[in-house]
Amino acid sequence: MKNLSATYKGLITGTLMILVSIGIYSRQGNFQNNLQYITYLIYIAGIVWTLNDYRKSETENKTFKAYFSQGFKCFIVVTLLMVAFTWIFMKMNPGMTEQMARQTEIELIKTGNKTPQEITDAVANAKKYFIPMLTSIAIFGYLLIGSVITLIAALIFSGGRMKGSNA
Repeated sequence: MKNLSATYKGLITGTLMILVSIGIYSRQGNFQNNLQYITYLIYIAGIVWTLNDYRKSETENKTFKAYFSQGFKCFIVVTLLMVAFTWIFMKMNPGMTEQMARQTEIELIKTGNKTPQEITDAVANAKKYFIPMLTSIAIFGYLLIGSVITLIAALIFSGGRMKGSNA
């Protein structure tokens, strides 16, 4: 079988993560459960798969930088796919925004230190910024996880070689 590029491995990994996320949501009705960690395990496995295949390749330049570059190509594609999925999913499920707005209103009423107008304004702002906020969190989270896993795996696979030959 032809060796797949790190970008294609990212596409495969991201697609699997999306399918699993949809399955979890279909089964549980939300993402607030431990099953969601399965998607992170797939993410980690995709990065490790990419770096392990690079280790097995005929390439001679197997430094930390080269490994990290391969992992970066994988995790940046996964991040793009998951961010697009998050945004599209939220746009297709406006009920989630409404549910968050109701929760926000309940919490603000419980505190008892806001006027009805302040509560109305706060809920309106929460609705307005919910999808951009969630998308921003997804971007940051997937980039952080991808870079940390790639950093650790690249250090392990490269044996700590930062530059130079395999010697």
